[in-house]
Amino acid sequence: MSDEIRDVTAVTNTENLTFPGRQSELSYLVMIYGEYLGRRFSIGKEPTLIGRSPDSNIQLNDDSVSRMHCRVIPVESGVTIVDLDSTNGTYVNGTTVSARPLRDGDRIKIGRGIFKYLSGDNIEHAYHEEIYRLKTTDGLTGAFNKRYFEEELEREVHRYFRYGRPLSLLMMDIDHFKRVNDDNGHLAGDRVLSQLAALISSSIRHEDVFCRYGGEEFALLMPEMHIAGALEVAERLRLLVAEAHFEFDGLDLPVTISIGVAVADASMRTPEDFIRVSDEFLYAAKRNGRNRVESRQSSKKK
Repeated sequence: MSDEIRDVTAVTNTENLTFPGRQSELSYLVMIYGEYLGRRFSIGKEPTLIGRSPDSNIQLNDDSVSRMHCRVIPVESGVTIVDLDSTNGTYVNGTTVSARPLRDGDRIKIGRGIFKYLSGDNIEHAYHEEIYRLKTTDGLTGAFNKRYFEEELEREVHRYFRYGRPLSLLMMDIDHFKRVNDDNGHLAGDRVLSQLAALISSSIRHEDVFCRYGGEEFALLMPEMHIAGALEVAERLRLLVAEAHFEFDGLDLPVTISIGVAVADASMRTPEDFIRVSDEFLYAAKRNGRNRVESRQSSKKK
């Protein structure tokens, strides 16, 4: 018998909703993206209402959340989440659901907030691991966060000056991202960010450091990478994004990125210098029409 967990679209009696596998009596929802970042909410024996209403057990102050958005309901063999006909839907692992049993590690998106469901015998250990992970990664995209990136950048720049090893940096920005939010809403913008991050993360080397630098801007630090290789990677990623299918709520969302490429040299005395140079080429890519790659090499050709 398959252990696949399916969406239950017709809910008549939530007491009868079950799913395979042993479940600990203790379980948490941990917010990994949103206003209560890092906070855990215990799931007890009574249903937990999540929504914008003051009567909610977990109140989310977010216009994209309905007043009574969803309920997390303990059942005989675990926990089930039930959408309450919310305006913007309840998502589990990126898929909209009506009612679905939860299992350890599921990611629940409600409005712009994201929770991770934790359960099992080692739940306290899992919670502390999740908190540690939040110190280094961005909860929405799964990419490293700016703090972790800056630590790695400083380490690699010092390594460059000590050993002379090649080092390249790509700064990337989504073109016309404000238009995506204005025309389709912030939930669509969030989907674009997470889809783009997943696309790029799966297309780079293990040793590369990919981060969400801020808003719609991303950075890719590539140790042991000369300028020729960095330009090749940048162009490949640009094409990958331009040809990808981005979708939200049935809408096709065309997405392109502009990229600035810099390679470490003796003139860059600090990590901030490295970022500044890469950012200058990113801005040049924006000025020169977007959906393009700019670097010192491309500037010399003009």
